[in-house]
Amino acid sequence: MTREEILNATSMPLASPSYPKGPFRFYNREYLLIHYETDPEIIRALLPEPLEPDGNDVFFEWMKMPDSTGFGDYEESGCGISALYNGIPCNYSVMMYLDDEAPTTGGREIWGFPKKYGVPRLKTIHETLTGTLHYDDERVAMGTMTYKTKALDPKAAVAGMGKLSVNLKWIPDVDGSPKVAQLVGYQMQEIDLKFAYEGEARLHLVPHANCRLADLPVRKILRGAHLCADLTLPYGRVLHDYLAEQK
Repeated sequence: MTREEILNATSMPLASPSYPKGPFRFYNREYLLIHYETDPEIIRALLPEPLEPDGNDVFFEWMKMPDSTGFGDYEESGCGISALYNGIPCNYSVMMYLDDEAPTTGGREIWGFPKKYGVPRLKTIHETLTGTLHYDDERVAMGTMTYKTKALDPKAAVAGMGKLSVNLKWIPDVDGSPKVAQLVGYQMQEIDLKFAYEGEARLHLVPHANCRLADLPVRKILRGAHLCADLTLPYGRVLHDYLAEQK
């Protein structure tokens, strides 16, 4: 294997790569999104500088992705915080759990998504949109929403999907010290909305030592949304480099 071949590789292991080059297109990507209020001091403790809180708004989401280029068919769940980056509204990802190796590895290595293995499921049970998340065979989260009872403004839905999203990418060097410590930003592109609904929602989180979603306790449910769209995940950009500050 030549130096050129090594430098042109897509991912490890080079003999059987985990994922191809992006960008990645998702078809019929379905969301259950629940916004709620939590304790302000918890938000402040979890947000990396220079991000600032945008109120007490946090969100929990389930995503069903039946058809995505390179990543295939999988489901995902996790939580995030509504924040500000230099005054620009953004979503900061706190924890994510999914059931597929390729997007777990690719998400962490490219964009710095805070991904771990879990078993999320999003399905409709009679008149209820229902999301569940299991970690180590134990249910740690359940979200429910009324099913397609009120249409959501399409422009607002597309704007929300295209909002700036931010991850804290942290990768160690061979000695355990930080090799990469960055805030990475990205925005979904080429959004083709299929449907968007809002409705009553509820969220239940179970404390767990290794799946700490309940560390952002639910104080007040703000809103729920049920969305479906085709959209593209592009490569990201570095918003802030913590190691550059040391130079």
